[in-house]
Amino acid sequence: MATQMFEGRGHAAVYQKYRFAPCKELQQTILAYLQGKRADPAELVVDVGCGSGQGTRFLAEHFKKVVGTDISEAQIQEARKALSPPNVSYLVCPAEELPFEDASVDLLTSFTAAHWFDIKKFMREANRVVKPGGCVVISTYTVDMSLRYRNCSEKLTKVFRESWDLLLKYSHNRIKLVLEDYEEIFEALPFPDKKRITDIFDKIPMTVAGVVGYLESVSPYQAFMKNDPEAAKSLLQETEKRMLETMGASSRETPVEFWVRHVCVLGCK
Repeated sequence: MATQMFEGRGHAAVYQKYRFAPCKELQQTILAYLQGKRADPAELVVDVGCGSGQGTRFLAEHFKKVVGTDISEAQIQEARKALSPPNVSYLVCPAEELPFEDASVDLLTSFTAAHWFDIKKFMREANRVVKPGGCVVISTYTVDMSLRYRNCSEKLTKVFRESWDLLLKYSHNRIKLVLEDYEEIFEALPFPDKKRITDIFDKIPMTVAGVVGYLESVSPYQAFMKNDPEAAKSLLQETEKRMLETMGASSRETPVEFWVRHVCVLGCK
């Protein structure tokens, strides 16, 4: 059964504000793979578990028609509020029940969402809707993250990791799929022509406020909030304070580099 973790309006708004789109290295990996597999550009692209649409909008820059789908009405509302190109539309539906005809989709994607799906049912549905010769791209960023700022990168990363490790105690058991670099998802993809890349590194320009906002957006933090709201808020405040002290900075808008490792599963039917 699929796991629903991002239903609340408040959480969806935080997600929209602080989650990042697929970044340069991941984008280049995906586009190079598709260029090598397809003679013609994809006509219909479906982005499953699209959340507030960060990945969907990236796809719209490169393909004719892109449909983002998500089980959360709140997430889709946030996606529709954001400025999107005219070739993007959004639908509320489960990943395991996609409202598309058999063999009608050129490219099926999912960014940092597939670990919440019922994998067996989702893969059966992907196999149904993707055309022969069509492709599937399933990626996630991992917990392998670090922060860079002047000469205190190591200490700054330590502050971030300590907060992240505390939050991981509240993580759902589905996160194990991420911790195992999507190996189970790769094995479940029913296409013989497939590969998994586990060493895609991207640096993302952020601010101290953005890093703290990212922590607020993750599902373990939301679980922590439900369990102990005061302690959860205190953690974010303390993290921000410690980051600024480590950096010798006073403004939460001080820029930092956020480094993250991606995993990407790619397949061609």
